[in-house]
This record gives sequence, structure tokens and C-alpha cells, in this order.
Amino acid sequence: MKSPKFLFFLFIPILFLNAQEAKPFQFYNQKGKTVKFDKMVKDLAEYDVVLFGEHHNNSINHWLQLRITKALFAQRNGQLTLGAEMFERDNQSQLNDYLSGKLDEKALKDSIRLWQNFETDYKPLVDFAKDKKLKFIATNIPRRYASIVAKKGLDSLNTVTEKEKSWMMKLPVEVTLDTPGYPEMIEMMGDHAGPNPMNFVAAQAVKDATMAESIEMKSEKGKLFLHYHGDYHSKAYGGIYWHLKKLNPNLKIAVISVFESDDENLSLPKEDLTPTEYNLVIPADMTKTY
Repeated sequence: MKSPKFLFFLFIPILFLNAQEAKPFQFYNQKGKTVKFDKMVKDLAEYDVVLFGEHHNNSINHWLQLRITKALFAQRNGQLTLGAEMFERDNQSQLNDYLSGKLDEKALKDSIRLWQNFETDYKPLVDFAKDKKLKFIATNIPRRYASIVAKKGLDSLNTVTEKEKSWMMKLPVEVTLDTPGYPEMIEMMGDHAGPNPMNFVAAQAVKDATMAESIEMKSEKGKLFLHYHGDYHSKAYGGIYWHLKKLNPNLKIAVISVFESDDENLSLPKEDLTPTEYNLVIPADMTKTY
């Protein structure tokens, strides 16, 4: 009979092999076929706009954003503009000053509203733009206005000043449940939506419409605009995509959607799936950053 110590060391290679076989991510194309990273990048480089969804607390998702950003920069010979939900329009001047070297990191942190995971997840993207002298666009509406809409409705924005209007999409904004994702939002909120559930849809719409308008305004001919945002903002061609197509139907837009899977093969989900140009599947048990 073999000793327990022998069996323990025999078991170690099996554990190591299983760990090696674990997939950290898998990309699929719109037809549900697996796709190689380089082939995907070459295809994405042919678009005017790439909407890259994310799960905010997933480190693999953020790492892939940086990898794809670097690859697209190389593929497009530097003809690239970056933008993100995580930066709000009224903070653009401070962001520009950081990119140009007028503000250091501490001054940036003291002068604008940064997400709690800025240091680990978004600073690498901003610093890449700084190093390569790329534009980085603060695309989102200041959150206080979206909060007002959620409480008081879309008409509450009619009283803002002209300066404040420059920080948001042109009014009025179309708010409709024909936009993919918005009906599901009301369903998920249930009783928490209160007596005026459309106010929450309107709050989502002002974010999506402002980001879409920012992308459309700052897009330049010959440059690819790469935008980072929560997956829900472009899932199933809703949100930003829907509003952006309303603004400029001629834009060639690719969407990267994100899904979590308990399947070790990281298969695409079979239910409620609207595949976009590229679909990223990540393990559901991936360590979360917060």
C-alpha cells in the first residue's frame, strides 16, 4: 500500500493540470463562434466606434480593455480616441490638464469625481492616453442631474442654466420602452421603482443619450472612438448604441458585450441572448475587485 505522503505528491500534478486548463475568458463573434484575439482586433479596427461593455468589478474585463486598447492603437497607427462613462462632462478640463501634464495624479484626484476603482481599473487607460497623446473624452452627464431626473422626472432639467446644459445631451430626450434593456430595468426594479418607474428609465436615458452625443460630437473622420462603460449601457444594442444610431445612422458601430458563466468551457448563455459583434464570457467565480 502506498503511503499517504506518496499519494499527496501524486495528486499535486493533477491539481496543477486542472488549474492550467481553467479559462480566464473567451470571446465569441456574432454567430456564436469562438474568435482569436488578433482576428477580432483587425475587425474592430474597421469600425468608427467600438462600445466596450464591462462588469465594473471584474479585473479580467479591465485587463482586456487595456489589451484591446493597445492593440487597436497599433492596428490604427495611433488614430484612436478614448472615452468613458466613468468621467463626467463637467470634469473634462481637469482630465485634459492631467493628460497634458499640467495636473499630477494627486491634483486630479482632488479636483474631479473619480470612481473608487480608478487607481486599478481606469488609470491605466488614462495613462496610456497620456503617454500616447490621445484624447480621452469625459462622456457622461454629471450624476447629480441623473439623480434629479430619477426623483422628479425629465422635466426637472428644463430649469437648468445654459452652462449646465452644456454638460448634458440636447433636450428633449426621447424616453421610450422601445429601447432594448429599458423594459427589463423596470421589471428588475419591481416595487423599488416606486409610483413613477419611468423616472428611472428617464435617468438611464439621459446617461445613455449624453454619452451617445459626446461620442458623436467628438468623433473624428479617420479615427476610431473606443468607449468604455457598464455592459448594460449597450447590451442587446440598447442604451448608447440606440441613441447613437438615432444621432448618426451612418456610423459603423461595434458592440462588445459581457457575460458571466458557471460553465468551465465559458459557453455563451443560451437564454435571453442578443449577440453583438463580439461577446466576452468570463468565469462567474472570478475574484471581484470590490
